Parts: sequence; C-alpha cells; structure tokens
Amino acid sequence: MSQQKAVIKPYHHPAAGWGALKQVAAQLALQKIPVKGVMTLLAQNQPDGFDCPGCAWPDKEHTSTFEFCENGVKAVAAEATAKRVPPEFFAKHTVTELMGWSDFSLENEGRLTHPMRYNPATDKYEAIEWDDAFALISVHLNGLDHPDQAVFYTSGRAGNEAAFLYQLFVREFGTNNFPDCSNLCHESTSIALPATVGIGKGSVTLHDFEHADTILIFGQNPATNHPRMLGELREAAKRGARIVAINPLKERGLERFADPQSPFDMLSFKGSKISDLFIQPTLGGDLALIKGMIKFVIQWDDEAQKHGTERVVDVDFITEHTRHFESIAEDARQESWDVIVAESGVPLAQIEEIARIYATGDRVISTWGMGLTQHKHGVATIKTLVNLMLLRGNIGKEGAGLCPVRGHSNVQGNRTVGIYEKMPVEFLESLERVFDIKVPRTPGYDAVGAIQAMIDGQAKVFFGLGGNFSIATPDTDRTWAGMRNCDLTAHVTTKLNRSHLVHGKQALILPCLGRTEIDTQASGPQGVTVEDSMSMVHISYGMNKPASPHLLSEPAIVARLAHATLKNSKTPWLEFIKDYSKIRDMIERTMPVAFKDYNQRIKTPGGFRLPVPSSERIWNTPSGKAEFSVQAIPQHSPIHQAREQYGDRLFVLMTTRSHDQYNTTIYGMDDRYRGVFGQRRVVFMNPQDIARMHLQAGDWVNLVSVWPDGISRRANQFLVVAYDIPPGCLSGYYPETNNLVPLESIADDSRTPTSKSIPVILEKTNAPEVVHAA
Repeated sequence: MSQQKAVIKPYHHPAAGWGALKQVAAQLALQKIPVKGVMTLLAQNQPDGFDCPGCAWPDKEHTSTFEFCENGVKAVAAEATAKRVPPEFFAKHTVTELMGWSDFSLENEGRLTHPMRYNPATDKYEAIEWDDAFALISVHLNGLDHPDQAVFYTSGRAGNEAAFLYQLFVREFGTNNFPDCSNLCHESTSIALPATVGIGKGSVTLHDFEHADTILIFGQNPATNHPRMLGELREAAKRGARIVAINPLKERGLERFADPQSPFDMLSFKGSKISDLFIQPTLGGDLALIKGMIKFVIQWDDEAQKHGTERVVDVDFITEHTRHFESIAEDARQESWDVIVAESGVPLAQIEEIARIYATGDRVISTWGMGLTQHKHGVATIKTLVNLMLLRGNIGKEGAGLCPVRGHSNVQGNRTVGIYEKMPVEFLESLERVFDIKVPRTPGYDAVGAIQAMIDGQAKVFFGLGGNFSIATPDTDRTWAGMRNCDLTAHVTTKLNRSHLVHGKQALILPCLGRTEIDTQASGPQGVTVEDSMSMVHISYGMNKPASPHLLSEPAIVARLAHATLKNSKTPWLEFIKDYSKIRDMIERTMPVAFKDYNQRIKTPGGFRLPVPSSERIWNTPSGKAEFSVQAIPQHSPIHQAREQYGDRLFVLMTTRSHDQYNTTIYGMDDRYRGVFGQRRVVFMNPQDIARMHLQAGDWVNLVSVWPDGISRRANQFLVVAYDIPPGCLSGYYPETNNLVPLESIADDSRTPTSKSIPVILEKTNAPEVVHAA
C-alpha cells in the first residue's frame, strides 16, 4: 500500500472536461484494461450492448453512441479489470490482516475467481465447491427455529431476473425480511410520493427535460453521482431554461460543466454555465425553504385575487385534481417568516428570488437526491415539495414533474419486482396464484431492523445479494457486532470488500458474473433487464469473457440456492437458469398490467416504460386525487435538542461521496472538484467556524457524535478543510463517517438513517503519523 501526503488545492475548472478524460486514462491503466476492454466501453448503453453498472440515470432512447461518463467508465473498468483474486491470494493473507487494508486496496485487488469459505482455525478463506456452498447455506436456513431468523439483503445492481427469483425464493422460504439499499437512501421518497401522488416513482422522462423552462435541483450533486445528468442540464441551460441548485455544499458540477463530446466546451476550457442561482440552505433546512417558497406563492395569489389580476396558482388543476389546497394555503399564511428564515438558513431575499423563478416558470421539474431524504423530516420535506409542485399544476404535463434521482442502476427495478419488506397484498396474492404457494403477510425487517435483529440475536443468517452492507449502513461498530453475531454470513459479489471480512461464525464469498460479461446458459447467451430512474425497462447483454470459469450468474446462484434449500418446492428453479425469458414470463404473469408482453417489448431499442399514473394525472390515492398535506417546520428535532445542550459547539454533519467513489466503492483517493487529493479523512468546514473554534485549515480534529443513549461514537483524525458550506454545518465522506450515525436516528415513517443531519462536536487532535492514500 502506497503512502501519500494529502494535498488541498481548490478546483477552478468546469466539471468533466479534460480532468475527466485524464482520470479515465488513469483508471484504465490502474485496472490494466486491455485494448479489447477499452472497446467494451464503446458498447456501453448500446441496443446490443450492456447497461452501465453505475448509476440509474437513463440514456436517451438507450440507442445513442457512447455517452461519456467518468463514473460509468470507472465502474466498467473496475469490472473489466485484468486483476484477479484467486484462492492463492487468500492463502497468503488472514482476515485479520486484510481488515487492516483500506477499502480502496481491498477492491483494487481485482475480480474474485472462486467461491470461498472461511476457516476459523486458520483465519483464512479457502476454496469451496458451489454445491457444497449451497448445501452449507441450506443446512443453516433449514436449521433455523423460524424463517424470520434469516435476513436477505439486496443491492440495487441486481437485475430484475435475479431480484424476482430472490424474492420468490425468500417468500416461499417463509419470510419478508428484505432489507435493501433503498432503505438507506430513497425510502423517504418511496413513502412520501404514494401518499401524495399515488406512486413512489418520478413522473418525468428525459423528454420532459427537453421541454422544461425551469429546473430545481435539491440536495443532489450530479457531477459526482450522476454525471450523465449534466448533459441534460447543459442542453436545458443552452436553450434558456432557468436552473436553480439548492445544496448546502457549493458543488462545482452545479456551476459549470464541460461536455467531453463538445469541441467548444473542450477547447474553450470554460465549459457551459449550469445554474442561474445557487441556494445554500443549512443542513435539514430544505423543508423551511420550500415552505417559504409556498408562502410567497400564496401571498402573491392572494394579492392577485384582491386586485382582480391573473391567479398565480393553477385553479383549474387544483380544483380537478387535488384535495386540501385551502389547508396548506392557510398554513402558509400563518407560518412565521422569522421561523422560515432561521430554520432554512436562507436570507428572505433569496427565498423570494427562487420563489419568483418558480412562480414564473410554466414547466418546472424538481429533482432531488439524498439531501432531502436522509433527515428525520425527510418524508415531510418531500411532501412539502409535492405541495409546491401541485400549486401550479407542475405534475403530469410535458416539461414538468417530480424527478427523484436514484443511485444504484436497478434499485428501482428491484423494488418493482418485489424486493420490499412490505409489498402490497395484491402482489403477494398474485405470487400465490401464479406459483401455487403460500407466502407470509407479516412485514419483514428493513435495514435498520435487520441490524438490530442481528445485534439482539434474533437474526442468525445474513445473505447479501451484492453490495457492501457492513459499511453502507449506519452505526458501524454496532452493525459489525451484529454481523459477527450471526451463525452464517454469505455474500454474492464480484470483488472483495469489507463485508466479507466482518463475518459470522461461518462465512461464504460467492463470486458472480458482472454485467459486462457474457452469461451463457443452456439456451445461449442471456440478457438481464433493469429499470432506470424514469421507469424505463431495457435489456443488457455482456460482451466480455467471464473473469473466471468458476463464476455463476446472479440468477443461477439464487435458483440453485432455492433448489438446494426448498426440498419440496414445486417451482422449477433449475429450469429458470436455462433461459431467462422464462423468468420474465413469470414476472409478466405476476404483474400482467405493468409487464404486458415483457419479452417482446424489450426487443425494441430503448425498451419500454412501466406505467406511471401520476405522469397522466391519474392519482392512485384513496381519494383518487393528489393530496396537499400540511407539514410543520421542525423546531424540536434531535438537532435542536443537542444545540440546547451544547450551544455553538454543536455542528451538524452530512455524509457524502468523494468524486472518486460510487456508493461504497472507492476508485481512488482524490475528490477533484472539491480540491482534495490523496486523502479521505477530511471534514469540510465554513471558514468562519474554523476561526470561531480557534482552528486553522490543515488542523486535525476528532468528530464525536451526540446522542442521548450513552454510546460512544467517534471518528478520529480528520483534516480540517475550509469550504463554502453554511455556518454550523460540516461534511465528511462515508463510509468513514457512518459510525457517527446512531442506529436509532432515523427518518419519521421511512426509517431511513439520518446521514445528512448528524449532531457532532469537535475535538482538536494531533496529525496522524502517516496519511494513508491507499
């Protein structure tokens, strides 16, 4: 492992551009990608190619030529790497030794080649045959006192076919314990939207971005998390659409962007302007900000009625399509401007400016990420945003709508085909009819519930279909204690990660094919389908030779495990492996309306869009109308309570990604757009706060979480970096700061960990002897 001194150097260039091209070249070299592997990139997002294994942002018709995306290249390069992790690697290294490696170093070793079983006598993983691995899991599952003692986690990278088989197997086994990555990120969206507009999905398509005249971007950093989105924003900005970025951190990618496929952008070195206005609410202040916008709109509408001029709200839309408008209008009239300004952290003049932009826009899109969802009041914030959009009929018309931007490439598809601990009864009844089985009705564990169950000894087997559960989750020390409390942990994966080292009494690593690899079964090469953030379903075929002949596909792993475990099952598990179209047939039979003619429609370039009733102004709510809802501005949250105790010493921390990572996967040690190089243990801090705390940029501090349960949660030795962030707010990378999020600190209703609003205090400390860059 190399060592490198950290460098902090402000970044003044546009996002993407030459810097992105340089990083692509570096990644290809780092992963030792051969020429054929480079050619693989040109098949990314092609009709006869493979779907990007990175984010869930859609592609235009899924038929464009190679659409440059730095993160997509990194994801493909990491999967197509020439590096390998064979059994000989594990023979050289104990798990205890590997626990001392960085997350970057673990995954950078390359692709796993064989199924492995942990040997507690040697503290090493050793090769195991697939049949023996499935038999071991079967013994543990069938030996449980009750099926609810098993937990089945799902990452959003699994395709629809694997996810559907997985939920079928688990429900036939007898439990609804489906913690998944949605629980950790956009669950607040999935709770707020059905209650207000009747479906937990966004209402827009890429076509709408071509016709929007106003785009509001809440709590999201596209340049790092969804780089392809910047292309849509650039085109919108060029034709005159007004774009407002609302984010506590001043992110370079929301200011300027250089499209690597644009000669003008590349040769000018200036790129294209993205945002007309950048609003920086305090962490958790979005609800108050949006409510302030609503108050202005209602105030202007009241004035219009008084003077007999054109109404500001869309009266016809509100009358025909909504309920409870008068309730939220009166609530807005009564709300205090002092409270709005204090709790949002945004000056009144700026609130008025963004409200005016909204009120004069004819076609408005609101997008958001985890900056809205990962707060105690995340659900209330999104419901308030829906209120704002309903006021002027900005849902269900061309160029306007709601756009939650998901992370993992198929996290939305997983939920659609059944990965949810509380699936609707209609879906469960359909499963029973189609497969002639009985499935449980009792809701299962979500992610937080699963961790608590493992800690309490109520969950004894953990099975992970992808992901890196041990560091994606909150309260890291307690999560690790829970996983180590299990009798068995087993992970389906392509590469080594931390969760394989934080293991149960027995443990398995089950290596699978990647999306870029050819999946050949009895009927020939197979494709898998995914659903992007805008409900488009399309098929993906790999084109690379598998990294090892010992790898199995995710559908094959699930089907063979089910066959080994469910001794009396009538479900033809092994038949599904031969031809994945048979799995899609069963998905269609289970959900005949949404997936009508599934196998035929995915043959069309670009695939097909699942029904999204809110796009058509059909509201699948109990009332049959879109619901306005009154939401109070939080004034007695855990943050407020901690501030009463600690005063100005109290800071609010948000966890975030660096530019060189995607979710928990670390591609490198730099965060180019924020000017951080060779280091990850940094904390971004307002310069005024640095001076107030008698610190200097370059000092080192410990972060100490504040929570009234007596448990010590610390993250030590972080470098102070001066940054444009609101006073009283801090930001640090996850997973390094995840241990500071208490397991019990969750969003109301959705139970999403509050990773964007962590109360902490700082302790000054000494610099580490060595700063590890890798």
